[in-house]
Amino acid sequence: MDNHGGQGAGSGGTGQNEAVQAGQAPPAPADGAAPSLSILEASGTTRGVVLVLHGGRAHSREPVEARHLSPARMIPFARHLHRAGRNHGLAVWSLRNSVRGWNGPDMSPLQDARWALRQIAERHPDIPVFLLGHSMGGLTAVCAADHPQVQAVVALAPWLSPETPAESVAGRKVLIIHGTTDHMTSPAQSLAFARRVSGDAASIQYVSLRGVGHFMLRKVRVWQTLSTGFIIKSFAESTGAGVQPSRAFLDLLPDSSVHVTL
Repeated sequence: MDNHGGQGAGSGGTGQNEAVQAGQAPPAPADGAAPSLSILEASGTTRGVVLVLHGGRAHSREPVEARHLSPARMIPFARHLHRAGRNHGLAVWSLRNSVRGWNGPDMSPLQDARWALRQIAERHPDIPVFLLGHSMGGLTAVCAADHPQVQAVVALAPWLSPETPAESVAGRKVLIIHGTTDHMTSPAQSLAFARRVSGDAASIQYVSLRGVGHFMLRKVRVWQTLSTGFIIKSFAESTGAGVQPSRAFLDLLPDSSVHVTL
């Protein structure tokens, strides 16, 4: 959670001049602030969609802007995924939330994510969807995983608690990655959640990153390699697409692993 004004920024290649198709989904009909979507289209027919979800704050009605670090932090992850999967039919949709806060029972980001999933379903019915979220976006991804098209979830330093619903990830493949020195969200709660859902999720893997904090500034390539590799693997398994995760991913997270420390 970016409770201290969202300090920290994502790293990695931004590929500003990369030749990709980009678009905008229609805005959500709402009063005041509204969520928006940025789309990196697949090359050719779309066979799967990744929905990227950014972090935020516990309480805030301030509208999210592109300059804010929480959405900016996820841009390299979206582009890394798109480079790996676009030629095989994988599109990447990035959601910018309407407001910065979770806002208690309003669960504002979850409402935005459900709106985004409806946009995906309208444009691409019956294809698999994969969720990638950081911090509050990790919580949002877990809660939104009950959408019928969702096949897999990657939660990066997620904001989880004993109240986080386990049933939402039933039948889904789940990867949770958390730094051991994260003081914004709880690695212990993430691990407890992983253990709690182990009987219901299709698969659950947990990665501890030694000496790494909340904002993914250290071991950036590890965060990205794990995220992209897990989604590419799940995409290939769901669709039969002729794409495989990188050797680096397979070395970091073998199929048989449940809890890995890197």
